[in-house]
Amino acid sequence: MTVTESSRQSRTGAAAKLSILAGLLVLLACGVLASLLFGARMIPFDVFVDALDGNDPHNPEHAVLHSRVGRTVGALVVGAALGLAGAGMQGLTRNPLADPGILGLNAGSALAVVLLVALGGAVSLNSMMLAAFSGAALVMLLVYLLASIGRDGATPIKLALAGAALAVGLTALTNAVMMVSRASLDEFRFWQVGTLAGRDFSYYVGALPVVLIGALIVLLTARACNAVALGDETATALGFNLGRMRILGSLGVVLLAGSATAVAGPISFVGLMIPHAVRLLVGSDYRWLMPGTLLAGPILLLAADVAGRLILPPGEIQVGVMCAVLGAPLFIVLMRRGLTGVKL
Repeated sequence: MTVTESSRQSRTGAAAKLSILAGLLVLLACGVLASLLFGARMIPFDVFVDALDGNDPHNPEHAVLHSRVGRTVGALVVGAALGLAGAGMQGLTRNPLADPGILGLNAGSALAVVLLVALGGAVSLNSMMLAAFSGAALVMLLVYLLASIGRDGATPIKLALAGAALAVGLTALTNAVMMVSRASLDEFRFWQVGTLAGRDFSYYVGALPVVLIGALIVLLTARACNAVALGDETATALGFNLGRMRILGSLGVVLLAGSATAVAGPISFVGLMIPHAVRLLVGSDYRWLMPGTLLAGPILLLAADVAGRLILPPGEIQVGVMCAVLGAPLFIVLMRRGLTGVKL
């Protein structure tokens, strides 16, 4: 193959991947529209177009549209954060089963937030986010320490086992705190399921700066993730400081997972499913995979939220439950097939 032919194939591959990302962007726009129009009360498209010219507070259909803006923005912010966090964790740990839920980050954030409420009563979004970041960071450190015990170091399977064990223990502690603290139970029994409902869009916009910082940090590790896929020794030989890159990537993941958990509760499986789904579309190059997860994560969360509203009208099934329903079968498939070729 000549240099010219190789360059042409590279441009063709890049064009195909750009087309896929553009398709995901169109699908995301359709998901946003569906989130605004579909629910226990269907909103006609012409009413939506009319509402774009100005919200009429006396029009009940406009009021319904306005109430759905918050959860739609929440799906965009939380879905992008969890999807990219999963991709970063899988890339930096070389573990196809890594995600903020399986490695215990969501459970650590949830425990920290519940403890904050139990001890301090009413809390602000900033204090919730700080508690969630602290809980996620502490759990990530503990997972690495536990998985590093032994001669083999922190192998993918040891990271998954350590994270799963910590997640079970932290969830039990969270439930214990909520049982003895009435305030925590009343305020967080709904939040703990994982929900986008009941909050204004400004609530999610408040978390957006932290999500953007975390996303930028994780995106900067894309080339290092590609090198890690070849093995730690190869990545080091290529000039990457893996210790520094993993610390940097872990900081970005903590910011993403902590902010998502603080505003929407612990939502599982998004960080696990989305990177694998996008990998089937654009391949394993993290320079394409990570931007793809920023689009596909919100698509999944919007679809789960809309489906939860349509199943049992006028009630709804919360998005955290719907994601678990969708994610559990995939997790079983990954356990049967996803460890092929992974160094245990």
